[in-house]
Amino acid sequence: MFRTALRNLLAHKTRLMMTALAVLLGTAFVSGTLVFSDSVGSAFRDRMSKSLGDVAVSVTAGGARPGTDAEAEAARPLDDRVVDSIRALPGVAAVRPSVGGAAVIADKGNNPAGSEWGSTGANYVPGANGKDSRYPIVKGRGPAAEGEIVLDAKTAGKTGAKVGGTVRLAVDGPVMTKKLVGIAETDDPRVSAGGSLALFDTATAQKLFGKPGEFSELVVSATPGTDQQKLTAEVRRVLPRSFEAQSGKQLAAAESEMIDEQTSSIRKTLLVFAGISLFVGVFIIANTFTMLIAQRSREIALLRAVGATRRQVVRSVLIEAGLLGLTASVVGFVLGLGVATGLRSVLNATGASLPDGPLVVTPTAVLSALGVGVVVTVLAAWLPSRKAARIAPVEALAAVDQAPAPRGLVLRNSLGAALTGLGVATMLYVTTFKNSSGMQYAMAGSALTLAGVIVLAPLLSRPFVHLFGRLAIRLSAVSGKLARQNALRNPRRTAATASALMIGLTLITGLTVAAVSADRGMAKLGPQDLTADYKVSSSSYQGLSPEIARTLAGQPGVDAAVALRTTGFRTDDHPSLALATDVAAIAKVADVRMVSGSLSDVRGTSAVAVSETFAKDRGLKAGAALPMSFYDGKKAAPRVVAVYRDNDVLGSVLTAPALLNPHMDKVRDDQVLLKAAPGRAKDLPAKIKETLGGNPLIKVQSQDDLRRAGAGSIDDILYLMYGLLGMAVVIAVIGVVNTLAMSVFERTREIGMLRAIGLDRREVKRMVRLESVMIAMFGAVLGVGVGVFLAWSGGHLLRSSFPQYAMVVPWGRIGVFLLLALAVGVLAAVWPARRAAKLDTLEAIGAQ
Repeated sequence: MFRTALRNLLAHKTRLMMTALAVLLGTAFVSGTLVFSDSVGSAFRDRMSKSLGDVAVSVTAGGARPGTDAEAEAARPLDDRVVDSIRALPGVAAVRPSVGGAAVIADKGNNPAGSEWGSTGANYVPGANGKDSRYPIVKGRGPAAEGEIVLDAKTAGKTGAKVGGTVRLAVDGPVMTKKLVGIAETDDPRVSAGGSLALFDTATAQKLFGKPGEFSELVVSATPGTDQQKLTAEVRRVLPRSFEAQSGKQLAAAESEMIDEQTSSIRKTLLVFAGISLFVGVFIIANTFTMLIAQRSREIALLRAVGATRRQVVRSVLIEAGLLGLTASVVGFVLGLGVATGLRSVLNATGASLPDGPLVVTPTAVLSALGVGVVVTVLAAWLPSRKAARIAPVEALAAVDQAPAPRGLVLRNSLGAALTGLGVATMLYVTTFKNSSGMQYAMAGSALTLAGVIVLAPLLSRPFVHLFGRLAIRLSAVSGKLARQNALRNPRRTAATASALMIGLTLITGLTVAAVSADRGMAKLGPQDLTADYKVSSSSYQGLSPEIARTLAGQPGVDAAVALRTTGFRTDDHPSLALATDVAAIAKVADVRMVSGSLSDVRGTSAVAVSETFAKDRGLKAGAALPMSFYDGKKAAPRVVAVYRDNDVLGSVLTAPALLNPHMDKVRDDQVLLKAAPGRAKDLPAKIKETLGGNPLIKVQSQDDLRRAGAGSIDDILYLMYGLLGMAVVIAVIGVVNTLAMSVFERTREIGMLRAIGLDRREVKRMVRLESVMIAMFGAVLGVGVGVFLAWSGGHLLRSSFPQYAMVVPWGRIGVFLLLALAVGVLAAVWPARRAAKLDTLEAIGAQ
């Protein structure tokens, strides 16, 4: 039977090619995902291991701990005294005091030279030999004075600066110009993933990123043979309790765990789409083997007649499927290596900033990809193989093809109706939820609805084909009628082919409706409380110097420049944020509506205003004290003097700067809101950039920019989803081509008879083309309908977290989907139609 399976496989190479292509694409997606995630994880670990190579113990400043004098502990700095106490411990080879923060380097166009989150600044710490082993200098020398800077090679290239030239940068305020004295190498993962590196002498770095004489981290190196755990314990013994010490192994383990979580989430997401592609491929595989078995029924009957058992017949078909799956999977795995490379480029283009590194091919990835391809193919061929085994020799010799048993369709329709009804009922139940707690019901309901529609598709295909057939008959009476009869002849086959396309379009339609609805909701959310014309913020997310707001306030065309700064606190053991601003001017840039009291009473350190929801949740009224425990260990209890309507700009607690400033390590503004003078709004952004000297740190966004920024992230995600689901749609198109090609072969004699009685080649092509369009449009209409229903019912889960969300059906995009489905039907029929039209009439009539 193995030889029989191999012979059948080789004898039907052309017929099985499309099926192999479907398996190949699905396997390529799986293998590409596995190789990609392994490669990214390896690249991150490689960078991490190099950056932590000399770290035996890391010391950082922590918060005050229970059982200590909180205020005194929080006031202890990480300074030279701590460095000296650690350096005196046995087993310590060196202590490297580090200072770090965000430094935004200006490129040739005064834009940030590195990614927003990866613009890194640090201190250069020369050793006894005058060099810093963490940042090897490849050209020039290290920084030694306040006006000097060193860049990494990539950043230097982006800025066009040469050693001896100047570099423009900003940290949290005005633009600074420093002399480039060297270019360094670095293994910092943030830099290798698209960021930038700026190195300063220690005194300058402390001035820019912290306080003079203080450090943000101490990196302890050990002498050879020193036990890291014991050394870490010794370091902890001499440290105040407000400091934290971790061994290099603990840091590496924590970093590795974080990398695993990040790559695991990417892997799981991509594997979901790979699974969808393979699920779509199941329909194609099952369809192909069903038709092949129908065409080989005489051959199977002869095998049964000469002694082959049912088990042997099943085994023969499954061996054939296994060989097909293995061959396609091997080719697919090789193609997956290209997919892995492409995924890195695509995700980097969307801002992922993944580090460079070689492709990592693990045995797990190879075996998983090949195993999945073979298992999916064999499972899809299992039901057709059982059908082959049930063929009675005499019955099979009498007829090549038989219609499905009516009882089978009745059972299938009953099962489909039950699944669909249960799925729809579950989704209707989901509409009663007002938060995301019903997510598991939504997932189950969506799966049941989709499964039910797939099972019920043969029944649903009949009315659609009849309806579309009327349109086809108007286009061509003879070809249209024949196409309708062909589509109705085997509703299971029509449904299986259309279902593959339906799955992809259901997901695409559902995502599109949800994304467009969320986009409209974001448009409502953005400007509702903001009346300012522009928002000025930092591209490094490190805040702005208060000098920025003062500079902008005095510029012509600026009616108001209101700075907002926040800091965290706890009240009743719940974390909250307090916002400090110029209370007298805030009404110029935000729509503030009062419930009680007046904002003019919010001044000094003894008064605050709170939002209506915050007040209700904590039972606060005018005159009540608000206990505030700040993260520097200090406490305050200002009185509530006003309550305002919930406001996206003001947040929960509004204070005067005098209350928050003492609790901030470094006073910085989160953003500055600008109100333009009448008639001056249009030219204000250019004036701001000019006033601030082309500062690369500064982002100036109008209300439209803010809306587009929110919508842009949604659109980026949606287009990425389109690309990932596109694989499933491509496989579905292959299924249409495969079904039509097999159908043409199956009807060779019939086509020959039609040609003999006068049907010309053009009408034969039109017949196949119309049948293809019927199948494609049936799948598209079904997919769009199910997708809209699932998006409508599932959208109710966003009510509490996103009240602005309201379902919007993008009819224009849905029209494009239907037109694409029509194009799919036309294009998929090109090869089968040409093949049918080229059949020799006499040979076709004589075909068996």
